[in-house]
Amino acid sequence: MNTQKYTFHVHGMHCNACVLMTESELGDLPYITRVRSNLKDHTVEVEGNFGNKTPEQIAIELTVPLKPHGYTVSIEKLQHAVRWNDFKIAVPIALGFAVLFVALQKMGLVNLASAGNVTYGTAFVIGIIASLSTCMAVVGGLVLSMSATFAKEGDKIRPQLMFHGGRIVSFVILGGVIGGIGSAFTLNTTATFVLGLIIAIAMFILGINLLDTFSWAKKLQPSMPKFIGKYAHGVSKFNHTLTPLLVGIATFFLPCGFTQSMQLYALGTGSFLTGGLTMLAFALGTLPVLSLISFSSFSIQKSSKAGIFFKTAGLIVIMFALFNLINSLVVIGLIPPIFNF
Repeated sequence: MNTQKYTFHVHGMHCNACVLMTESELGDLPYITRVRSNLKDHTVEVEGNFGNKTPEQIAIELTVPLKPHGYTVSIEKLQHAVRWNDFKIAVPIALGFAVLFVALQKMGLVNLASAGNVTYGTAFVIGIIASLSTCMAVVGGLVLSMSATFAKEGDKIRPQLMFHGGRIVSFVILGGVIGGIGSAFTLNTTATFVLGLIIAIAMFILGINLLDTFSWAKKLQPSMPKFIGKYAHGVSKFNHTLTPLLVGIATFFLPCGFTQSMQLYALGTGSFLTGGLTMLAFALGTLPVLSLISFSSFSIQKSSKAGIFFKTAGLIVIMFALFNLINSLVVIGLIPPIFNF
């Protein structure tokens, strides 16, 4: 059997989760033997038996399984057009959110408890943003893939309940474990500042990426080792009674920058209880949108207002990053307290 190798451009890639998603979906095609996505130049290299098909025909075929996830394959690089006009709406909304969030903090409605520099209310809000962002597209893909498998057998409700239940429980337990690991290390003032700085930088990069304006920032986004994400994503391919539960647990290890930022928070708490509750608040924030994805074809990426939403979300995440940076500078004593809540 003669194999051929082609490199195509992929429009719609935003983060390392996109790399995992494109490789997984294309790797399932029977005529493809090898696939490798590259976030740096937004390309995918495929190898397989394509017969006498032209590159144009292959690109169209590869787009079919990726289109539902917001990706398009082409033989030529598509020019990315930055929609600056979206900021005219995104900036006022983000500022309005910031004012509302500060007001709720002052009233004590979202300042339910403090986990280092982040509150459970903040973790919940970040969870909502994460569930709507492109970084959670891979989780939505897992849910849809699993749903399709069990729907063929007429079982629609139970797998969804097992998935969401397993996800929430695992986030609590594994978040607690991370917090417990953090308790084994005594963090002095300098170490606390460094951890806060790392979290602030990670969230700042996430926010910049959500703006979809500066392509260079995508190269800076940290991620979990690729092989871990692949194994976690591969769990959804098994057709077993416990598969939905295992998929829910596996989402804790997927390459989502938001999840990893919250995991760093949990580590810094140095407490099993606080770490578990922080991750619980984050998981509950993602629950409404992931539930919609479970039972419908909901996707913010398909909306005509997606650009406005992502820019608004990016600005809000950047605000959270700056808020965390300021708190870290207060902890080390470089600046006096600015926010008294």
